[in-house]
Amino acid sequence: MEDLVTMAELEDHYRGKKVFLTGHTGFKGAWMLAALHVAGSKIRGYALEPDQKGGLFELLGPLPGVESRIADIRDRERLRVEIADFQPDYIFHLAAQSLVRRSYEIPAETFDVNVTGTANLLEAAMALEKRCAVVVITTDKVYENKETGIPYRETDVLGGHDPYSASKACTELVVSSFRESFFPLSGKDIHSKGLASVRAGNVIGGGDWSRDRIVPDIARSLLAEVPIEVRNPASVRPWQHVLEPIAGYLRLGGLLYRDPGRYSKAYNFGPLQDDHLQVRELVETAVDTWGNGSWRDVSDPGAPHEAGLLKLDITRACTDLNWHPRLNARAAIRWALDWYRCAPQGRKDLSYQQIKSYFTP
Repeated sequence: MEDLVTMAELEDHYRGKKVFLTGHTGFKGAWMLAALHVAGSKIRGYALEPDQKGGLFELLGPLPGVESRIADIRDRERLRVEIADFQPDYIFHLAAQSLVRRSYEIPAETFDVNVTGTANLLEAAMALEKRCAVVVITTDKVYENKETGIPYRETDVLGGHDPYSASKACTELVVSSFRESFFPLSGKDIHSKGLASVRAGNVIGGGDWSRDRIVPDIARSLLAEVPIEVRNPASVRPWQHVLEPIAGYLRLGGLLYRDPGRYSKAYNFGPLQDDHLQVRELVETAVDTWGNGSWRDVSDPGAPHEAGLLKLDITRACTDLNWHPRLNARAAIRWALDWYRCAPQGRKDLSYQQIKSYFTP
């Protein structure tokens, strides 16, 4: 198995297979949807309406072989019916309240969506009387972050200062509980399920218009020719292009389907250890790539807490899955800005071009 995930590999795993994809209307979910569509999957998406105009899901439009269900992950009965009716071979769970700063505004709803929503999905998966690989997407922020600079491993203590991070740490506990209680490795030949969780770093790429995210903020400012407003320029994050973790999720899903006993565990996906950038470096690289622009520090000492330093140890993904990052942080920034710089009518085609380029050896 090569470290570069290829479209031929994805087709081998997913062509003609049924994939239930939650959160398909969101930023990362829409990229997953597009990649799985190219690989020839039969897809049923389950998510709320997109909350931003001009995102990738909207640009993709109706796709052959793709069904879209606009519904709430907290609607347990609707979710159960949709999964039972579709009978998926794979489930990728991306539906979530995914913004740190938003979690301070709606803390109870953040826990409800991220924790109860995941439990609803896994309970529905229990009823499937067939082989199914389930991959739950959480975040790099699930760890009890002491900001020491030491990269976090999958076996490190979970935690979370803000409601978003804490809710995702709770999600990991839900996954662990269901794995031990209902999908134990000792009974894999009976329940035929594989259950893994994945923790990715700060993901960037075209099609993200969310507020309070640095790359959408950069794109909006550069397009409007106004200074980029930057919070916490010295903060360090594991930046990566959206296709990097998606390649990892899809390789893991295929392997999990074939050998749940080996791959039912947690995995980190992030950049190499020498490829973590400060927010300042990311912004300056974006300005250089764009060819003009400026930025200003608008840090507010009274603002809600956000981690200043976070790194992931990706050894397990590299060793178990033979997955490795292909794009460094600066290349990821260039790929993202190419998308935002593109005329709106050309963004759909560019998205497919980037998918083809990424998955071509």
